[in-house]
Amino acid sequence: MVLLEFSMSPMSQGESVSKYVARSLDIIDQSGLPYQLTPMGTILEGEWDQVMKVVDDCFKRMSADCARVSTTIRIDYRAGREGALKGKVQAVEQHLGRKLNT
Repeated sequence: MVLLEFSMSPMSQGESVSKYVARSLDIIDQSGLPYQLTPMGTILEGEWDQVMKVVDDCFKRMSADCARVSTTIRIDYRAGREGALKGKVQAVEQHLGRKLNT
């Protein structure tokens, strides 16, 4: 199972790019994969091919009308592990004995 965190935004569309990011989130949401949106990117959970397909779909959509696209990707692979999107946070909260602002 893979946790993939990525951020993708156009470099050629001015300062406010939320409408382009929203298009990516539509693709992500429709993928059916577990995800978490953060102010700085999105975290996906799934098999390698699944999460990479989502990133590829987002890139193809954004590059269709954006001449320059910036993308950062971080990947954490762990064989046989599911539920890491929430489980990693819960493990830290358990050590602290309290809920965190996530």
